[in-house]
Amino acid sequence: MIHQMKKFIKDLTVSSLEHLNDKHVLIKLTDSSPLPPMLPGQFVEVRVDKSSFTFLRRPISINYVDTERNELWLLVAAIGEGTHAMACLNTGDKLNCMFPLGNGFSMPTASDQRFLLVGGGVGVAPLLYFGKYIRKMKSEPIFLLGARTGKDLLEMDAFRELGTVHVTTEDGSVGEKGFVTDHPVLQREHFDQISTCGPKPMMVAVAKFARKAGIRCEASLENMMACGVGACLCCVEKTTVGNLCVCKEGPVFDVNRLLW
Repeated sequence: MIHQMKKFIKDLTVSSLEHLNDKHVLIKLTDSSPLPPMLPGQFVEVRVDKSSFTFLRRPISINYVDTERNELWLLVAAIGEGTHAMACLNTGDKLNCMFPLGNGFSMPTASDQRFLLVGGGVGVAPLLYFGKYIRKMKSEPIFLLGARTGKDLLEMDAFRELGTVHVTTEDGSVGEKGFVTDHPVLQREHFDQISTCGPKPMMVAVAKFARKAGIRCEASLENMMACGVGACLCCVEKTTVGNLCVCKEGPVFDVNRLLW
């Protein structure tokens, strides 16, 4: 679903920074004026000023928007030079953000629709904000979250505040052992739509399940992005209608448009 929304470039202020584990950090940003409207599934292009080796902006999913506190949350995996620099920010620092970019997930059209939100690793990030929207529609989101180990599960308390949470871990330390597509909730319950974000092999497996079950499915792609507006062509994805820029035409796609 393509949404035309006004884009902004703002120096946002770090209101808090929380290290969730040895790799992931939750950065909360605020502004002196009310933050603009943002939709679940959209993302932010962040300029990393404190890294002399990071020349391009970094795309980060919108994790959550707290309208009462006027905060934008970014869930960051510190795995490269740029994201490591972001993890070293302090309260009061400025972070230059271009946002909101891309399109969002398709919303429920009725309160009785059942949405399953499937995430893996840091790919759970956009599903938290989407869950908030589903609750606003008087429906209850069902989350299916996967990780390698229990230590890698992120924001579990926040997810549980919004809906029912099912968990898989590859080592079986928490929840069901295995991958998200192994969880019995997929066979046990009916869903009208599945929305997924995470490692590509996981999303491909979820898409395969959804197609076989005849369930509408959307995936939020995490291709490498630089410009965020469809100019640099580094995030191109092959689709049923040709090559499309994920940053502009996505990042959310109906899986039937993807050549998976």
